[in-house]
Amino acid sequence: MSSNSENGKWRNLSGLSQIIGTTALVLPVIIAALWAVEVQTMLGLLVFKEQFLALMLACGLVAIFLNVRGRNGEKSGSVPLHDWLLAACAIASCGYVFVNYKWLVYETSSLEPLRIVLGCIMIATVFEATRRMIGWTLIFVALFFIFYARFGGMMPGIFAIPSSSWERIVIYSYLDTTALFGLPLSVAANTIVTFIFFGAMLKITRGDKFITNLALSLMGKYRGGPAKVSVAASTLFGSVSGSAVSNVAVVGPISIPMMEEAGYPKHQSAAIEAVSSTGGQIMPPVMGITAFLMADFLAVPYSDVVIAALLPALLYYVAVFVQVDFEAGKYGLKGLSLADLPKFLPTLRQGLVFFIPLGVLIYAVMFAFWPPGKAGLAAAAAALFVGMITERTRPSLSDVAGAFVTTGRTVASIMILTAVAGIVIGALQLAGLAYSMSSILVALAGDNVVLILLMTAVVCIVLGMALPTAVIYTMLAVLVAPALVDLGVDRMAAHLFIFYMGMLSMITPPVCFASFTAAAIAGASFWSTAISGMRYGIAAYLLPFVFPFSLGLLFQGSMMEIFWAAASAIIGLIAISASLVGYLFRNLNVVFRVVLFAAGFSAMLSPFNGELTKMLNFGGLGIVCVIAVFEWIAASRTQTQTAT
Repeated sequence: MSSNSENGKWRNLSGLSQIIGTTALVLPVIIAALWAVEVQTMLGLLVFKEQFLALMLACGLVAIFLNVRGRNGEKSGSVPLHDWLLAACAIASCGYVFVNYKWLVYETSSLEPLRIVLGCIMIATVFEATRRMIGWTLIFVALFFIFYARFGGMMPGIFAIPSSSWERIVIYSYLDTTALFGLPLSVAANTIVTFIFFGAMLKITRGDKFITNLALSLMGKYRGGPAKVSVAASTLFGSVSGSAVSNVAVVGPISIPMMEEAGYPKHQSAAIEAVSSTGGQIMPPVMGITAFLMADFLAVPYSDVVIAALLPALLYYVAVFVQVDFEAGKYGLKGLSLADLPKFLPTLRQGLVFFIPLGVLIYAVMFAFWPPGKAGLAAAAAALFVGMITERTRPSLSDVAGAFVTTGRTVASIMILTAVAGIVIGALQLAGLAYSMSSILVALAGDNVVLILLMTAVVCIVLGMALPTAVIYTMLAVLVAPALVDLGVDRMAAHLFIFYMGMLSMITPPVCFASFTAAAIAGASFWSTAISGMRYGIAAYLLPFVFPFSLGLLFQGSMMEIFWAAASAIIGLIAISASLVGYLFRNLNVVFRVVLFAAGFSAMLSPFNGELTKMLNFGGLGIVCVIAVFEWIAASRTQTQTAT
């Protein structure tokens, strides 16, 4: 969605309503920060995690009902009575959990009438907040699984399950720790809030400008320079943002006009920015909410996910960068004038301090093994500290206050998103589908790893047209990942496969928010942007299929396996990029484009996984090298003839 439509949801309040509404936005940021540094432990208080989550969700719901309009035609300057009542209902249902959880933990299955009523209120308020922030699609998905849990006994064959009563469904969704107050909401409240705050601190101290200017100084002078700036800036900003739409909103207004001035069509400029920004979800060290969910599902330190995701993320950007370069070569596009570019050393010198918060984050996560929430808060504090050093980067008090409000708005959306995801997971658990789906897929795939990967990819992409990445991953990590593991796929490879396929929702039409936002900024056709974006994002579509057969890409195996996996993946992606653009050293004919695509994919498979993959790897590399040499010689001859 565009930023304008997003901002149009929010009311312009004044007086007491504004004070209460703003407090509801800021409060969860403060509560999450206090929880991250374990203030409750310092004070000797026994606070259950679920009590903390109930408090965070209450703040998120109240913030939405007071600050977000219920419908388009509604006045934005006041809060209607029914929204005050909805806020009160949210406080009552969450407050019951917050106050009574010390006793509820022993009897969460009790069908007490008061709990059923409060559970219904809880689900209704979450759905209404979801409708305002995200729309109906996610609600329909949740209702589908709720109805499946209720009427599953009427389903045919392998899809039949024991039906649950409405009362049981409501209580389970409301109070069970695998449902609404489960893993998705826990990860968001414990971790994501402080990382969003880190991004806000970086922005008010002009760290985002430093990232863009540094990319300009490095890439701006080369052919297709503005597009390469978009790739580089989105890589750098995405590494600390983790949000595709946020990356587009920050970098797009700068990079898209530059690309257009350099000769790129509007839709290609928007597509390059959308795909570059989407990679922020997979680019360490921060990545997105899904990475933190993955660490919890795998029960491994977040640093393990970062290490496994690093090389695939770099390869993703290599593919985008190479396509941009080939595109520039094909159309004879030039770089920007040196006079129009910031100087590298002065830019680096002015912004060198911004490496400090990034260093703090990396040290805290990778070496000190701090919890991610605490590490994100430390990075945010470091960003604010370094910003205070010079007058140019020093934020005002209103800037800092604005960062809290901006963070609160994003947090409110994430609280709702993860709460609904929890309801979906709870319904899946109650229906037993979480345990039967793996066996269903294995039965349909016939123990064929490639077939089950293809089936999973289709499910991810279809769901991705309607659901955010975190929700897709959460569902499929429960439903599909066990089936992949049962067939011998490495656990990290299986979860990264789902992660990547879920991420494609940002660039796969018809619902692709990153492409939509970039198209709106560029004033380009949405469909042209989306189709071009799918081509530029080809690495995200192909790389996941390589993970199970080339674990060296995930830094597993010997140094030789890792080096060979990385080198052959780079060569393979260059070949595929040349095939898609139709240019290597000169324009390629159709036959060479088809052969390069097939050979490039073969080259990405590890030769250490058996005779078949060994033959495909060596054969693919050989064919790519032969075509590259032939094209280079032919292009050199053409240049020589032209010169003479």
